[in-house]
Amino acid sequence: MAQKISLTRYLVEQQRVDGLIPSQLRLLLEVVARACKHISHAVNKGALGGVLGSASSENVQGEVQKKLDIIANEVLIEANEWGGHLAAMASEEMDSIYVVPNRYPQGEYLLLFDPLDGSSNIDVNVSIGTIFSVLKKPEGHPGVTTEDFLQAGSKQVAAGYCIYGPQTTLVLTVGDGVAMFTLDREQGSFVLIEENVKIPADTKEFAINMSNMRHWDAPVKRYIDECLEGTEGPRGKDFNMRWIASMVADVHRILTRGGVFLYPWDKREPNKPGKLRLMYEANPMGWLVEQAGGAATDGRQRILDIEPTQLHQRVSVILGSKNEVERVTGYHSGI
Repeated sequence: MAQKISLTRYLVEQQRVDGLIPSQLRLLLEVVARACKHISHAVNKGALGGVLGSASSENVQGEVQKKLDIIANEVLIEANEWGGHLAAMASEEMDSIYVVPNRYPQGEYLLLFDPLDGSSNIDVNVSIGTIFSVLKKPEGHPGVTTEDFLQAGSKQVAAGYCIYGPQTTLVLTVGDGVAMFTLDREQGSFVLIEENVKIPADTKEFAINMSNMRHWDAPVKRYIDECLEGTEGPRGKDFNMRWIASMVADVHRILTRGGVFLYPWDKREPNKPGKLRLMYEANPMGWLVEQAGGAATDGRQRILDIEPTQLHQRVSVILGSKNEVERVTGYHSGI
C-alpha cells in the first residue's frame, strides 16, 4: 500500500525541497487547515450540535447570517490571531479588517476568507465550504490598513478551499499547481489524494442559475441558448446543466471532471458588477482554476488582473474549462 502523505509533509517538501514557500507561510496554512477541521466537525454535528438555522443577524452584505456562518468566522479568527504569521484578516462576514491584537506578534501575511460559502445549503445537508486567500503585506510602512488588502489576485501567495461534503476535502495552491487532500478522521489529518489537478479544456457541463435567465446580458444568454440547442445547434453537442448554489461545490466538481461556472452580471441590480466577492471568492477560486489549466474572467478581463478598490467589491464570474470560458468572454467582446 502506498505511503500516505500528510498535508504537513506536503507543505514541508514545498518549503524545504522545492523552495516554493517560506516557513511562516507553511505554518499559516497548517493553522488554516486545522481551523477547517474544526469547522468540519461542527458541520457534521448539524442539529445535534445546535448549529443549524438562522442567527437572526445580517452581515455587511445585508445577508441573513446562519449560526454556522458566525461559528466558522470565529473559529478562523481564533485559530489564526495568535500564531505570529499574520498582520491582519478580512472576512466576508465582517465590516472591516481584523488587525492582530497587540498582545500577539504580528507577521507578514494577510488572510482573507469566506468562512462558510453556500450558507443557503446548510440546513438541507448539501455541500458547503470555506474559501481562503493569502496575500503578502506590502512593505514600507508600519501598521495595517484596508488598503494593504487591495491587491490584485495575481499577488496571492496561497489560496484554497475546504469542502464539507461526504468527505472533507482541502484543495490548495501555492503557485505550483493544485493539490487535493482528504481528511482522514481516524488519523486526524489531511492526506494527499491528488497532485497536479487538471481541468479538461473542453466540457459538456455548465453551471448557472437558470431562474435568472430573463435578467442576463445578451452574451450570456447567447452562450446558454447555444448549449441548450445541443447537437442540433451551433455547438454540435449536448450539454448537461449543474447548479448547487454553493460556489465551493460547483468549483470542486469542475476541478474534478471539468465544466464551466457562470455567475454573471444581471439587470436586477445594474449598478453592481456582479454578485460574488472579488477578494473572498473570485480571486482564490480564479487562481485555483488557472493553476489547474482552466481560465477565469469577469466576461471581459482576467479576474486576477482586476485591481480592487473596495474590501467587499463584487464581480461577475465565469470560470472553468478554458475553451468554454474563452468562448463566453469572446461573446462579451463581440466576437
